[in-house]
Amino acid sequence: MSLNQTLQGDRVQIALFGKRNAGKSSVINAITGQPVAIVSEVKGTTTDPVSKAMEILPLGPCMLIDTPGLDDEGELGKKRIERTVEVLNKTDLALLVTDITLADKTGMETDRGLGSEELEILKRIEEKKIPCIIVLNQADRLDGERTEEIRRQVSGKNPDNPVIVVSAEKKTGLEELKDAMIQQMPAADDRLHIIGDFIGEDDMILLVVPVDSAAPKGRLIMPQQQVIRDILDSHAAAVVCQVPQVAHMLDVLRDRVKIVVTDSQAFQEVSQIVPEEIFLTSFSILFARHKGNLQKLAQDVTVVNRLQDGDKILIAEGCTHHRQCDDIGTVKIPRWLKEHSGKELVIETCSGIHFPTDLSPYRLVIHCGGCTLHEREMRHRIFQAGGQGVPIVNYGIFIAYVNGILERSVKLFPEVYRQLNGDGGME
Repeated sequence: MSLNQTLQGDRVQIALFGKRNAGKSSVINAITGQPVAIVSEVKGTTTDPVSKAMEILPLGPCMLIDTPGLDDEGELGKKRIERTVEVLNKTDLALLVTDITLADKTGMETDRGLGSEELEILKRIEEKKIPCIIVLNQADRLDGERTEEIRRQVSGKNPDNPVIVVSAEKKTGLEELKDAMIQQMPAADDRLHIIGDFIGEDDMILLVVPVDSAAPKGRLIMPQQQVIRDILDSHAAAVVCQVPQVAHMLDVLRDRVKIVVTDSQAFQEVSQIVPEEIFLTSFSILFARHKGNLQKLAQDVTVVNRLQDGDKILIAEGCTHHRQCDDIGTVKIPRWLKEHSGKELVIETCSGIHFPTDLSPYRLVIHCGGCTLHEREMRHRIFQAGGQGVPIVNYGIFIAYVNGILERSVKLFPEVYRQLNGDGGME
């Protein structure tokens, strides 16, 4: 993937919700001007959330998410609805699509214009403080007077949610919808810096990237790409090498290197080479701050000293990938856990978008850096663990801690460093 592409986890996530046959897929196709989603008269055509990365002018890079109908039926339908609700955990902007002809019938009967399923998802959207646009689709099937009456009914439920009338089939109302999306789009957040807010123009950052059997052939992994791009955007210099070249590069560059960022798996070896006066951290720790909550993750890691025989540990990854013979999530971390704790532990793993709702069986969650996850989704997972009283850390923090270098690896981040030292240091 080229560096000028916007990665999935950094795109604005726009999710469409509504009943079966409300026209969600048709609205997606109308907005994008492409047949992105399958459209059918058969109810329940969309059976799982489907994501599509798009460049929508003038909105920019977005991730459009089409979801199953809120009124799906049966046991399988119930599971599909649960998947739909889970999408809220990563949604930046919600579009609630309703068939205006159905709203017409509902409106005449109850004078509210939206059905119970739509009102329930709208309540959840508001609870999560997600900006929302209500889209009345198939406006061409009612006269203008009745359409405007329904729009007023729906507008009265929450004046903060714009109500836009469109016809996906006739391609009307789409510019108004795009204008509303621009207005409701969350503002850019400076927290999206990965390392850029710690470096200045002409600073030099040394990146240590091992190329071993686990490294993808012919390319860098996503966190490495993103860090390099953030350094370049800050008008600083990124120098990349493997572990055996670190000492030589530091000698050649002398006092010019400000920060060394290493793959977490090389933490111990690299820490013995890099002088104490140079900041040292890892790609994974940068992402713990970028998309998570570095202070909480660093605070929770000491639980590894209190593990007992039979404790369940969940190792979670945001993406799915081909497992190598010495895979970090299924082989290396379990091995390091056992070596550090000396206990017989029960290790379970999960990957991709499926993250357990109930974390109470676990004594600890060890999560990847979350480079493919949207910031909202990663923060939700951390919040979910905290709400259930389950400690959660990420790969980089865990690896730094078991190697005895966590304090050094977060020295770049004053608040976290003070937190660790303010508590008397790490256990």
